[in-house]
Amino acid sequence: MPLFIAICLTLSFMVQTQNPLQNTLISPLFIYISIGLAVICIFGIIYKTISPKIWYDIFASSMLLTWFAYWKPLFNEDSPIFFLYPLYFAFMTAFVSLFFIGQRHKIDYETLRQMQSLSDKSRLRPWIVMLCVMASLGLPQHYLLYPIMMTLLILRFALSSCLEADDQP
Repeated sequence: MPLFIAICLTLSFMVQTQNPLQNTLISPLFIYISIGLAVICIFGIIYKTISPKIWYDIFASSMLLTWFAYWKPLFNEDSPIFFLYPLYFAFMTAFVSLFFIGQRHKIDYETLRQMQSLSDKSRLRPWIVMLCVMASLGLPQHYLLYPIMMTLLILRFALSSCLEADDQP
């Protein structure tokens, strides 16, 4: 999810340097556009129109921008969550991509089969996780729910990416 990592790092930098572009990002227009993109991504994941990696990347990026635009006015100007959460997401995604998806070729056949079985039987479908991420944005009083749901989305992305790589010759 390179777009997501880039947006996370850019957002953290902008918050740390008090960039005036933050005021543009908290406009209602950004919220509506980002939520619209997220809904399109959910339908894209369900109908499998293109690679799930692209849908995960666009969804996570749009939810990050929605989170920032929706929550920024609700918290103090110098609240550390707007610097730390994006950094956490960027490092978590990079770690998962590097050590799980990047090392996918080292996973034995039996483990891949178990992962596929877990994915098939799981009640944790990607679109359900995406809906939970969207729902967590509406609960700013539970400020830890959003990063937990995003972490779950990143882990679901890793599982999907490992299994997608297994399907290819």
